[in-house]
Amino acid sequence: MVAWKDQAVRIDGAQEADPVLAVIADLLPTQVTVGMREVDIKRRRWRERNSEQAARFLNTHSVPVILGPDNHRYIVDRHHLTRALHEEGVSEVPVSIVANMSALRHNAFWTALENHGWTHPFDDEGRRFDCGDIPKSVSDLIDDPFRSLAGALKRAGGYTKDRAPFSEFRWADFLRSRIGHETVERDFDYALVLAMKLAPSREAMTLPGWRGPQPNN
Repeated sequence: MVAWKDQAVRIDGAQEADPVLAVIADLLPTQVTVGMREVDIKRRRWRERNSEQAARFLNTHSVPVILGPDNHRYIVDRHHLTRALHEEGVSEVPVSIVANMSALRHNAFWTALENHGWTHPFDDEGRRFDCGDIPKSVSDLIDDPFRSLAGALKRAGGYTKDRAPFSEFRWADFLRSRIGHETVERDFDYALVLAMKLAPSREAMTLPGWRGPQPNN
């Protein structure tokens, strides 16, 4: 799979050089869930910025999109940021077009996204969604507490940031199979303690960003 950050792909048209503004409500997700704790963190950070800092932040954090059928723009990263900005009343964001697949038919388009690792059609229980059932707006993305746990685990140093597509979701699925859903919902801090114990284990060694056993473990 090819990460958009590593390689911009040109398909039926050149990559757009400069970000352009797009209405958030018109952007289509390529995943089913977000971690709402992660969204809330980004919302708090956004509110801490003054207007100049906010403008500078947006100018350096454009949302990567793919041009799909009917020239719709599909988000392939920064779903959490886009949802956070939407919740904060931001109506437009800068987007960068990393591939033009507008000539493809609907099914061929989603197949191409999967081949490039640009979609994650799974819900908060790891069940696969049909591409036609993926939410049509970032405001409709489902909360996955394990995606939030995976984000917290990364910030705590349980694993390192990795450029592999949807790496946090792979960690979320790993944790989902080993930590009870009720534990994450009722005692997130304790769930993070459990996650920190699981992260360096050999069970997790195939996951992106695995650090292995640390000296203080």
